[in-house]
Amino acid sequence: MTTTLRDAASVADSSGEADTADAQGPVHGILVVDLSRALAGPHAGQMLGDLGARVIKIEAPGSGDDTRSWGPPFVEGYDGEQYSSYFLSCNRNKESIALDLKSADGVQTLRELVQRADVLIENFRTGVMDRLGFSTRELAALNPRLIQLSITGFGHDGPEGGRPGYDQIVQGEAGIMSLTGAGPDDQQRVGTPIADVLGGIHGVVGVLAALYEREQTGHGRVVRTSLLSSLVGIHAFQGTRVTVAGETPTAQGNHHPSIAPYGLFHCADGAVQMSVANDRLWRSFCEAFDLDPDTEGLQSNAERVAHRATTIAFVEQAFQGHSVETLLRSLTEAGVPAGRVRNLAQVYEWEQVHAQGLVVEVDHQQLGNIRLPGPAIRFFDVNEDRETERARALHSAPPTLDEHGAAIREWLAASEG
Repeated sequence: MTTTLRDAASVADSSGEADTADAQGPVHGILVVDLSRALAGPHAGQMLGDLGARVIKIEAPGSGDDTRSWGPPFVEGYDGEQYSSYFLSCNRNKESIALDLKSADGVQTLRELVQRADVLIENFRTGVMDRLGFSTRELAALNPRLIQLSITGFGHDGPEGGRPGYDQIVQGEAGIMSLTGAGPDDQQRVGTPIADVLGGIHGVVGVLAALYEREQTGHGRVVRTSLLSSLVGIHAFQGTRVTVAGETPTAQGNHHPSIAPYGLFHCADGAVQMSVANDRLWRSFCEAFDLDPDTEGLQSNAERVAHRATTIAFVEQAFQGHSVETLLRSLTEAGVPAGRVRNLAQVYEWEQVHAQGLVVEVDHQQLGNIRLPGPAIRFFDVNEDRETERARALHSAPPTLDEHGAAIREWLAASEG
């Protein structure tokens, strides 16, 4: 059976009624079957949902995605059940159907979904899909146009291929923790699950490339990425310090290893961050605070990096009598990039965050109206001299377990053949 693209009649909300208002976005018409759980795969599915795809999440009956039980914090619903804020973070714009993939009915329903899908996402350990009867070859036989995205912890092959990987474990193995913390003896994980999230983002990049390729070839593609590859892939200049310069970087707190002054600096009532990224900015900075830019050992960036402790002390001495607010005004006037350090509550109340669409409101079946962190990408149509945003107009709440099961089965029955 060829791939069936999404149409208005196939979009069912929790009541089974057609809903076209939120069926917008650049990949509207793409059907995604999301077999993943936890975070990397679900984040990829959520991104595709944000872009307009129809995403059907397959969950285990009774328990659902692992993250439904990850907490606290939990929020109590109208039905008295507890709902995990973790699950809510990575499953908006999806429909949920509970399938027992060890039962004949579950297997058959998944087969029917695969036959209609454009993309399948899974993040099982290597070999699990084969044991379920859905190997890459079997999936391709069911649907030659299917894009298969598989995300693992450490990769599908190699001496440690198939090794299970969780975010913090991979942060350590991939070297990110060795770069994070106050110093070499204070290795810290990044405060968000960066390996999982980047694994999902890289997976989506691969899926979009494969969908583009399919327009030319008519055939699907297997896309593979891992938490390990996603973190090694963002080492950036820290990686070339090893491979080219022969250095082994270590954690050094809140200051840049190659630019100075660039980092967090204390003042009278807190701290500010600033980046003096070149010697022109250094002179502007010094002029604004009546400092001598030609102070011995601080004239060039290379000298300031070599004498970082002296540079930091030089700056913080100048900042002693200033508040955060006055510093930010002065630095802005001098053309020096700077900012405050916000906690997350302050971030989600920040007007700029709302202006960028980074908070969305959705109506959850059991929690009512809730706010969620929004998508990071916006799309615009250029119309003469103005821009008109064209993206998903409305977002749907993360589903309750099997919320759309009946509607999906009804759609499958109606679309046979």
